[in-house]
Amino acid sequence: MSLPSQDVIANGLRKVLGPRMSYPITRWKNVALSTLVFQLSQRRPELVKGVIKREQRRRLPSGYDLETHFTPRYNPWDQRLCLVPDGDLFKAIRDGRMSVVTDRVSTFSETGIDPESGAHLDADVVVTATGLNILLIGGMTLTVDGAPVSPPEKLAYKGMMLDGVPNFAFCVGYTNASWTLKADLVSEFVCRLLKTMDARGEHICAPVNADPSMDTRPLMDFAAGYVLRSLDQLPKSGPKAPWRLGMNYAQDVVTLRHGKIRDGVMRFSNPVPAPAARLTHRV
Repeated sequence: MSLPSQDVIANGLRKVLGPRMSYPITRWKNVALSTLVFQLSQRRPELVKGVIKREQRRRLPSGYDLETHFTPRYNPWDQRLCLVPDGDLFKAIRDGRMSVVTDRVSTFSETGIDPESGAHLDADVVVTATGLNILLIGGMTLTVDGAPVSPPEKLAYKGMMLDGVPNFAFCVGYTNASWTLKADLVSEFVCRLLKTMDARGEHICAPVNADPSMDTRPLMDFAAGYVLRSLDQLPKSGPKAPWRLGMNYAQDVVTLRHGKIRDGVMRFSNPVPAPAARLTHRV
């Protein structure tokens, strides 16, 4: 879909209220709008598909084959929705300066690509963009008291800690919004957690699932290839909070920024620190 490269509302608010007051209003306006579109896409996909197609049909040449080239096999926001600044992609197609072909590759030839449809595509350069692969926690190996930890066998607490793994947090951002929105909230939660522990002299915290028979499900309900390829390497999600990974920023602001730290699931302890080992080095 096309999206203006200039936010008229934000620019107007900035002129009237100044940057300090207009920024939070604009931020929450954008969060609310993106959340509305996402929720509507999940609940009324046919309605959203119709809106997208009408917008595309208005901007593309008359008779353009939308069903072949601009209609994916998934519903809106089952994968990320691409936004085109000022409709520049559609304008380039309409002016004949570029074309979009959606097909499956049969083979590569000396002069380009042979799709399954049979139409040859000349190409001087072919850039393969098959997507990324998720590398959970940067590829680290976790152990607790010498025993290896297998993340796929663990539940994720609020999408940021692992069941039974102490003093370890990570970040899984939003698939339907800016990744950094969740990263900010996770960082704030960890800081609150550390301050709470410092106040009581506690050294260890770990979320503990008291219901081993809890039903589990994939951590992320998202049809993007990079997610589907990695589901067997990711921790699991539960049917309810705090073991369910949310994709709603406003809800996470309440639970992560203002929710209880001592919620009965997070367990704290204060063992006597072991004597520091003597460090030696050679030059």
